Amino acid sequence: MQIQIRGYRPEDVAEIAQLFYDTVHHVNAADYTPSQLRAWANGQVDLAAWDASFRAHTTLVAEAEGRIVGFADRDGDGYLDRLYVHKDYQGCGVATALCDRLEESAKAEKMTTHASITARGFFEKRGYRLVRAQQVERSGERLTNYVMEKPLDGR
Repeated sequence: MQIQIRGYRPEDVAEIAQLFYDTVHHVNAADYTPSQLRAWANGQVDLAAWDASFRAHTTLVAEAEGRIVGFADRDGDGYLDRLYVHKDYQGCGVATALCDRLEESAKAEKMTTHASITARGFFEKRGYRLVRAQQVERSGERLTNYVMEKPLDGR
């Protein structure tokens, strides 16, 4: 399977929103309750706001077999905001490819992220260290995630 990484285009936003919903409700289901999953991804994404956010960030899209199979974005300060991979493409190198490109192009001294319980191990394997666990509230539900950071070599 060939994975292509490219820049985000505004016409991607609806497909990305569906991928986000599906990924949260399938991949993260082992680590969060059904009510937490609904609060995290309720299927009602503000597409205009997401598009504006993606365009303000460095946003990359992974494609395979003619469809979007992952996406990730970071801001100019090295904050990796979103990283989601289609449920059928877990373990295929999509997240690694997206993170490699975002880290390589970052001008910051370090990358930071707020990793889900599900993603924590992935980031640890990439050299991110745990700063602290935290609880965030979404629609009245408390979700655990982890503030993590990674120094970027040579900067």
